[in-house]
Amino acid sequence: MPLSTNGNPLIHARGLTKRFDQFTAVDGIDFDVHAGEAFGFLGPNGAGKTSTMRMIGCASPVTAGELEVLGMSPRTHASRIKARLGVVPQMDNLDSEITVRENLLMYARYFDISSDTAKRKAGELLEFVELSERGEAQVESLSGGMRRRLTIARALINDPDLILLDEPTTGLDPQARHVVWDRLYQLKRRGATLLLTTHYMDEAERLCDRLVVMDKAKIVAEGSPRALIEHYSTREVLELRFAGETSALANIVALLIGVAERVEELPDRIQLYTTDGERALQQVHALGLPLESAVVRRSTLEDVFLRITGRGLVE
Repeated sequence: MPLSTNGNPLIHARGLTKRFDQFTAVDGIDFDVHAGEAFGFLGPNGAGKTSTMRMIGCASPVTAGELEVLGMSPRTHASRIKARLGVVPQMDNLDSEITVRENLLMYARYFDISSDTAKRKAGELLEFVELSERGEAQVESLSGGMRRRLTIARALINDPDLILLDEPTTGLDPQARHVVWDRLYQLKRRGATLLLTTHYMDEAERLCDRLVVMDKAKIVAEGSPRALIEHYSTREVLELRFAGETSALANIVALLIGVAERVEELPDRIQLYTTDGERALQQVHALGLPLESAVVRRSTLEDVFLRITGRGLVE
């Protein structure tokens, strides 16, 4: 059930800053997270997502600015905040030398949960993450997706008011990602408050009620996935590939100006951002260009992300 906060946000940040010596990892960001919502930090590697999450989880001190978590300051009430958090770290840190069930029972001790209650909750959580049949197996025998689900189960052992998920499906194959998404969606439907970082656009679009896009330590956009798409992109995208040398694309781009709201040249194709992809395609055919293939698709959060943060590699 969602935590009652009398309308106050579970997380309140103003001017939140994190520095490491001369390097600024998080640069004066503002955001609020409310009870019962799934809130995401989306951004390329090095944007400041994990540093922000670590401050919220009381694992890294705030350099400057204001941060309240569950109505408390991490500077003065870190222990009380941690007791009410569920944390799924970016890298699984399960104990591989004991069984799946024992991982949950051992973790419950950190929260002074009684043995009987811990056993009951462990059984319920293993069922929730579809690991009941592997309860007595050694952790080292689990697949990556199973380990991720066990890490999520462990984070729920203390009935947390807020669940922090740092890149929850990184490194998983598509099937395992979808199983994890299903568990997180079920938590969301139960009223859990989720805070997640991700660089997967489909993950953010599927799970988040609201998100911020971070780039170079700052928040550069904020809103629901649908609102961001409507603001930064168009309803549809027409992807065109042309026969012949890719060096000729620049000349083709010049001919397409005016066919769509925005024309983008990529190394292997041209993208037209438009409200009506089929109509734009008819205009392209009318120009008699050497078209090799054409695809009309709905605009996605990835289009927004790339427009805001650019297409250059971030090392």
